[in-house]
Amino acid sequence: MNRSTVANRWNLELIEENYQRWCRDSTSVDPTWQAFFEGYELAISSEAQAGYSIEGGAAQAAVTRLIDAYREIGHYLADLDPLKLNPPGDPGNLLDISAFGLTEADLDRTFHTKLFDPPQATLRDLIAALKETYCRTIGVEFMHIRNPQVRAWLVERMEGRRNRPNLNIRQKRRIILKLNAAELFETFLHTHYVGAKRFSLEGGETLIPLLDALIEQSARHGVKEIVLGMPHRGRLNVLANTLDKPYGMIFGEFEDNQPETYAGDGDVKYHLGFSADHVTVDNHSIHLSLTPNPSHLEAVNPVVEGRMRAKQRRFQNSDRRLGVPVLIHGDAAFAGQGLVAETLNLSQLKGYRTGGTVHIVVNNQIGFTTSPVDSRSTRYCTDVAKMIEVPIFHVNGEDPEAVVYVAELALDFRETFGQDVVIDLVCYRKHGHNENDEPAFTQPIMYSAIQKRLTIRELYTEQLITSGELSREEADTIAETFSDKLQAVYEEVHDHAAKIPATPGFGGPWKGFKPGYSFAPTETGVPIETLKAITVKTSVIPESFLVNPKIKRQLDARLKTIETGEGLDWGFGETLAFGSLLAEGIPVRLSGQDSRRGTFSHRHAVLVDGNTAETYVPLNTVSDKGTEICVYDSLLSEAAVLGFDYGYSLDEPNMLILWEAQFGDFANGAQVIIDQFISSAESKWGRASGLVMLLPHGYEGQGPEHSSARLERFLSLCAEDNIQVVNATTPAQYFHLLRRQVKRDFRKPLVVMTPKQLLRRKQAVSSLNDFVTGRFQEVIDDSVAPDRVKRVVLCSGKVYYDLVNQREKSNKTREIAILRLEQFYPWPADALKAALGRYRSAREWVWCQEESQNMGGWTFTAPRLRELTGQDFQYVGRDASASPATGSHTVHDREQEELVEAAIGAAIPHLVSAKPAARSAVALTSKE
Repeated sequence: MNRSTVANRWNLELIEENYQRWCRDSTSVDPTWQAFFEGYELAISSEAQAGYSIEGGAAQAAVTRLIDAYREIGHYLADLDPLKLNPPGDPGNLLDISAFGLTEADLDRTFHTKLFDPPQATLRDLIAALKETYCRTIGVEFMHIRNPQVRAWLVERMEGRRNRPNLNIRQKRRIILKLNAAELFETFLHTHYVGAKRFSLEGGETLIPLLDALIEQSARHGVKEIVLGMPHRGRLNVLANTLDKPYGMIFGEFEDNQPETYAGDGDVKYHLGFSADHVTVDNHSIHLSLTPNPSHLEAVNPVVEGRMRAKQRRFQNSDRRLGVPVLIHGDAAFAGQGLVAETLNLSQLKGYRTGGTVHIVVNNQIGFTTSPVDSRSTRYCTDVAKMIEVPIFHVNGEDPEAVVYVAELALDFRETFGQDVVIDLVCYRKHGHNENDEPAFTQPIMYSAIQKRLTIRELYTEQLITSGELSREEADTIAETFSDKLQAVYEEVHDHAAKIPATPGFGGPWKGFKPGYSFAPTETGVPIETLKAITVKTSVIPESFLVNPKIKRQLDARLKTIETGEGLDWGFGETLAFGSLLAEGIPVRLSGQDSRRGTFSHRHAVLVDGNTAETYVPLNTVSDKGTEICVYDSLLSEAAVLGFDYGYSLDEPNMLILWEAQFGDFANGAQVIIDQFISSAESKWGRASGLVMLLPHGYEGQGPEHSSARLERFLSLCAEDNIQVVNATTPAQYFHLLRRQVKRDFRKPLVVMTPKQLLRRKQAVSSLNDFVTGRFQEVIDDSVAPDRVKRVVLCSGKVYYDLVNQREKSNKTREIAILRLEQFYPWPADALKAALGRYRSAREWVWCQEESQNMGGWTFTAPRLRELTGQDFQYVGRDASASPATGSHTVHDREQEELVEAAIGAAIPHLVSAKPAARSAVALTSKE
C-alpha cells in the first residue's frame, strides 16, 4: 500500500468519524465541521431526487480523495514537454472521477472545498480548478512530504492562485530582455567562432530569466550571497548574462588571448568560475560566485555546499538564510551520478547543512546520446530528491512566466523552511552534446522536432506582441541593440587583440596570503604554561558529567604525563595542537567517519554522558576568545564529505580544516575530488586550499583494505608544489605539522599518512620539550656518529621503529644510520642532502618501505635520490603485487620480519623471496 492510499484512507476515516459525532451531537465538533455537515444535509434530499450514486459524507469523502489525487499525480497531466514527444497522460485513469465512485451526474453537485471562497463549488468547477493548478505547464510533486505544515504551506501558495503567474509589465519586459541576451549571445558565438566548443544553452534559454528571478527574490529576502555550481552546458551564458562577466573576457578566451600575468596550466573556458557583486532592480547588492568545476558532472555539488557553509559562518548567520547555494544539473547526471544522492543527504545534517539548496535541473531530455529510457529507472530524472522529502516543481521551459513564478516560489520555500527545493526545467538541447556533434545519428525524431521549432525568445516575443505588451518595433530594437553591443566588443577583442585582464590576486578572507611554497622555517612551539593549561582544561571534566571510566583513566593519565614531561602520545599531541590553536583564536573544523571518537579510540574529542547521552567538548573550554572546534561524525560517504570540507577550505583560509578517512584507503572513494580539485585546482583555476587530509596508513596485518592509504597515488599527483604529502612519525612532529599548516602566509593542501599502531606504541611518544621548542622537520637525521656508518637506511613511517629495534637486536647501532623522510613533497632536497651528506664513509644506501615495490614511496624517491646524491639506492621491501597487502596475519608477520632483517642484515641479498604460490612473501632487494 503506497503512502497516498494510506493518506486518502486516513482522510476518509476522519470525515466519517466527525460525521458520526455530528449526527449524535452537532456541538461535539468544531464550527467548521458543523458548517461542513450542515451543507451535506441540505443537499441530501435534492441528491436523492437527482439519483446521485453517492450520498452525504461518502460523496464528500470521494471528492476529498479526488483532490488529494490531483495534488499527488496531477503532474501526470501537466503539459511539460516543449517538443510534445512525451504527451501528458493518466495511466490507469487514476484521475477519472469513476475511480472515486463519482459519475457525470455528480459534476454539478456542490461540495465543500477550500479551493474556493466561499469554500464550496460544483465538482465540475472543482476539477477545472485542480487542472488549472496542477495540470498546465507546471507539475508539482509534494505529497511525498510527511510534514503536514510543509504540505499545507505549498497547498495554500499554489491553490490560492491556481499556480498562475501574476507578473507586471516590468517583469515581463525583463524576461524578454533576458531571453534576448541568452539567445543572441549563443547565436553570436556560433557565427563568429565557428566550430568552437561552447556547450550551448540553446533550447534552455529560460534558465537565464529563472536565475534572474531567483536572484531578485533572494535580495528581497535579505540574502547577501549566492554560490552557484553548474556543469559546462550553458556555463558561458550564465557567466555573461547572470554574473555579468565581461563579454570581452569571454571573447578573449575564444581568441586565446592569454593574460600577461598568467600562472598555472589554466582550463577551458567552460569550466572557469567567476564572482561579482550584482545590483538588483530594487537596488540591493548581492554577491554572486560561480564555482569552477571539471567535466566530472556533479562533482562540484559538495564543494559548493562547503563554500556556502564557510560563508554562512562568516555571516554569523545561524539560521543560514543570508547565503543560498544554487546547483544547476543536467537531467542525465542528476539521475545517474551517485554524488547527487550523497550531497542531498548532507542537507539536514548538523555538520553540513546550509539552510537549503535550490536545485535547477536543465532537463534536455537526453544525455550525451542516451535517451531517458536507457539512463534511469524512474519516471522523472528528479525522483532521487524524494529521499529528502522536498518539493519538486516540473515546469515547461517554453513558458517563461511560469518558470519565473516557480523560481520565486522555490526561493520562498527555501527561506521559509530551510530545506532543499528542486526545479525541473523541461526543455531541449538544440545542438548535439557539443556544437560539432550530430545528434540526429541517435535521436532523429527528437531533432526533427527541434529543427521545426521557433526559439523561446521568438515564442515569447510573439506572445507579448499579441497581448499588446510589446510592439514589434520595440522587439526589433531590443535585439538590434544587443547584437550591436556584442559586435562592438568583438571588434575590440578580435581586431585589436585586447588582452584578457589578469586574474586578481588573493582578496577577501585570502587577503595577505601568497601563492607558491616556501621551506622557510616556521616556529610552531608553544610555551609550557600554555600546554599545561590546555591539558588541565581538556582533562578535568565537570563532576556533573558522567564520563566513561576508560576515557576517565586516559584523561587522568594525561594530567600525570604533563607533569613528568615524558611519554606524550599521538592523541595527546593532537589535543595540544588543536587546543593551542584555539587559544590563539584559530578555529578548527574536523569531520569524517567516526572522527569524534576516532576510528581507533584515540581522540575522544566529543564526550558522551553515560546517564543523559548529552555531549561535552573539552577543547571548547580552552579559548577565552570563544574560538571553537567543531568535530562532526560524517555520513558514510567519502566523495561528498571530502568535497564539502574542501569547499569550506576555499572560503576559509584562517581555520584549520581537516577531513579524516576511517581508513586511508577509503579515500579512493573520493578520487574525483582529489584528482580534479585538491591536487589541480590552483593550477587550473588559481584556487588555493589549506585542507588537511588525515589518512590512517600502516602495514599491521589487517588485510588489503586496511593497510595502505595509497601513498603512491598522491605522490603521482605531485608537481609544481601543488600539495604536501607527509608521513610523520612522532606526536611532536604531528603537533608542529598541524600548527605550521595555519601559521604560514600561503596555503597548500596537506595529505597526512596518519598512524594506527603508533597511536599506542611506547616508542612513538614525545617529550613535553619537543612541543615547546622547534618546528616540523621534513627530514629527521639519526643521532649516531657519522664517521663509522657503513650503511644508510632511509625510510618513512612506522617501519622506522621496526628498523631501530632490529638494529639494536643486531648490535649494529654504530654501523647503520636510519633516517626518516617525514615529508615526501614538496621534496625537501636541501634538508635531505644535508642529512645524507654527513655519512661520507657509507658504502651502502638503502630505501626501505613496508609497501609493495610498485606502491609506497619507492618509485617517487628513487630517481630523486639518484639526482640528489649520485647514488643508486637499493630497494628493500615487499615484492610488487596487485593487492596492497596479504590477508594472512601470519604471512604479514613473516614479510615484515624478513624485510626488516634484510635492511639491517650483514649483507643486502640480491633477492630474498620466500614465495608462496600466489604472492612473494617478502623482501625484494634490487637497484631500481
